[in-house]
Amino acid sequence: MSIRIQYAYLKQQTWIYRRNYPLEVRSILGVPAFKQSLQTGDAKIARSRVAEFNAVFEEVVAKARKGLVELPQRKAAKPRALVGPASARIPPGTSRVSDLCQQYLNKRSMELRHGGFKSVRFSVGLFRSMYGERMIGALGRDDARQFLQLIADLSPHVGKSEKAKGLGLKELVALSQAAEARITPQTQRRIVSQIGHFLDWVVYEGHLEVSPFRSVRVEQKARLSSYAVPSDEEVCCLLRSGDDPTVELARFCLFSGMRAGEAAGLLREDLVSKGRNGIFVRIRPNSVRLLKTDAAEREVPLHPVLEERLLSLPADGRLFPNLSVARVTKRFARLRRELGIDRAGLVFHSTRKWFITQCERGGVPEHFTATLVGHQSARSENRLTYSIYSAGISDEQKRAIVDAIPLPEGL
Repeated sequence: MSIRIQYAYLKQQTWIYRRNYPLEVRSILGVPAFKQSLQTGDAKIARSRVAEFNAVFEEVVAKARKGLVELPQRKAAKPRALVGPASARIPPGTSRVSDLCQQYLNKRSMELRHGGFKSVRFSVGLFRSMYGERMIGALGRDDARQFLQLIADLSPHVGKSEKAKGLGLKELVALSQAAEARITPQTQRRIVSQIGHFLDWVVYEGHLEVSPFRSVRVEQKARLSSYAVPSDEEVCCLLRSGDDPTVELARFCLFSGMRAGEAAGLLREDLVSKGRNGIFVRIRPNSVRLLKTDAAEREVPLHPVLEERLLSLPADGRLFPNLSVARVTKRFARLRRELGIDRAGLVFHSTRKWFITQCERGGVPEHFTATLVGHQSARSENRLTYSIYSAGISDEQKRAIVDAIPLPEGL
């Protein structure tokens, strides 16, 4: 059984406290929730600290309702009191870009998951490295166009280099000159969009009247890179390569369509028996991981191949202890090279594409497959209306689809 603590969840072996503020208090404080690390992986200690933070939470809410707004601070941080909206304290346009970037990142760190926040932090960091010392009101459309031109010259690999640590945008562009590849238009759009969200927040807070990024955009068309589908020979080669936990995780993803994070976060209690329909996996948020989208929460029948493997997995707790998405993807990259199947587009996520491809080749309707793999169905244009009136496919239908996934020849 996983340990559950009200207002706390386990993230990377550390308990995090998060409690949403009442709606009327959020508008006063400017943040949706009180979030802070409990700085422990011990559940007993975490539970006692939650009680302390609950008292702090109640005090903040009470003060906010009385107009005495005071946000709880992280340890070693200087206390600060907010006495009104930002626009009332600092004249519009005179705030330093660097200061606003830090305020925005502090806010987003409490709202986003780790991976999403890293992406926002990278984009805002590029922007701050260029314009951090300037006043926000001094930025114009020419600065936005300059920023677009510079990010278009970045190499997709520059962020992985040890030499790149601590460098600003111009230095990263100079470092990218040695490489031929450039980041894709899709990545450029993501960076521009994240800076656009930052500047929209700046406008909302009263520091600007209009965002300078509102009239600029990435003109180049995006070409999405598709994952390669493993051949039957490659699947057999991988699954016969040994007892590496990554191989076992790949087996689960191949025959269930699960994402790497969904499979790596499975608990023994997520397996449920449904009588003659066999064993199902409940893919849902738990103490180990969250889910990518609401549609990702689902129940998937275990393929007979996977049911046979359950005896070799832990009888309680995590089915794949110590595995994370980062470890899995890095280990899979090494396995590809060692096995001689290191071709373009073949990544761990290709296991999910293999499952979807098998469903398609077996004549499974697209919206049935979408239910199994946790995608939003594209069956109709009005998907929301369809989801309201449909209860979804039955367990019997799910079982028939999964059981029909064929084993590769020679496995």
